Amino acid sequence: MKKILLFLVLLGLYNGYSQSHSHSGAKPMTYPDIEGYNTLKTDLHMHTVFSDGNVWPTIRVQEALRENLDAISLTEHLEYQPHKEDIPHPDRNRSFDLALAEAKEHDLLIVRGSEITRSAPVGHNNAIFISDANKLLIERPENTFAEANKQGAFVFWNHPAWHRQRPQGNPVWSDFQIERAKKGELHGIEVINTTDYSEESLALALEHNLTIMGTSDIHGLVDWSYTEKGNHRPITLVFAKDKSLEGLKEALFAGRTVAVYNSLLVGRPEYLKPLLKASIRVNSASYIEKTQVLKVEIENISSSDLLFENEMPYTFYSSSPVFEVAAGQTKTLQIKTLEPLKNIDLQLKALGAYTAPKEHPIIEWKLSTD
Repeated sequence: MKKILLFLVLLGLYNGYSQSHSHSGAKPMTYPDIEGYNTLKTDLHMHTVFSDGNVWPTIRVQEALRENLDAISLTEHLEYQPHKEDIPHPDRNRSFDLALAEAKEHDLLIVRGSEITRSAPVGHNNAIFISDANKLLIERPENTFAEANKQGAFVFWNHPAWHRQRPQGNPVWSDFQIERAKKGELHGIEVINTTDYSEESLALALEHNLTIMGTSDIHGLVDWSYTEKGNHRPITLVFAKDKSLEGLKEALFAGRTVAVYNSLLVGRPEYLKPLLKASIRVNSASYIEKTQVLKVEIENISSSDLLFENEMPYTFYSSSPVFEVAAGQTKTLQIKTLEPLKNIDLQLKALGAYTAPKEHPIIEWKLSTD
């Protein structure tokens, strides 16, 4: 009887715990290609038990496949291994090696990388496309960056606004970063890390011609950190000439990226505007019979909810000028053109998108009416 009672108590506790989680599961992410490029969905900052993460490397591959990512990098801390008493492996490439076979089997690109972990002003930086992480274990950070550069690495500055290193929550472009950039050893900067978007980091990216990055910096499970809260992980969309490691690397060095977290999209206008334009498909445009009110049905084919504001000289009928088109959903706009028009420019300001701090792009679609 005692065993039965214990079982019932444990079952009740389990049910109570399970009901506190949605278990909705990760949804595959999709974003359209833009003219001349393949849009690669990437997360290039992640951790496993081989540094301070909580999962085995192959779990990161499986999570990426569930969310339909194209490329990942396991960027273990070089100088910080809190699990080394349980996993005492001296090879800093081991995480990558364990994940590689499964990634290849499923056509997922995996980039060899490591995180250089130092106190401010050096901060944390990811070096990806390296050939051997062990050779980066050098005491002086200047020499570590030089070695990464020697290996042909793409190096980006992680969470530069992190309040544990910068109490004000703003990045500082110190002499160390100035010297690295001058020597061509610093190529990108995270403007989105986990749930944090830093306008100041975006300003630095634009001022110093650094590639704009967005990453999950995931340590636990993606499901528990993001999915069960109704979020996608933050990612970097990379506009590559082809889906290959070489294509990915070339695009990152060229700065062809947009950082994305849910409905937030951040990037240079030459890449962000074509992405937003391709994300909205115009299904129809026709006048309501015997009126000068034009009905336009648009469809959001991306995985981000998109928030727009009307920027046309014409106003909307029976609708707010600010509206959302949810991911995968349609929205009908009713535009008062005042007179019948054969052609019209649909002009919308993308309020959830930024090409610079506090600057939203205006996207235009040329429509022909029925």
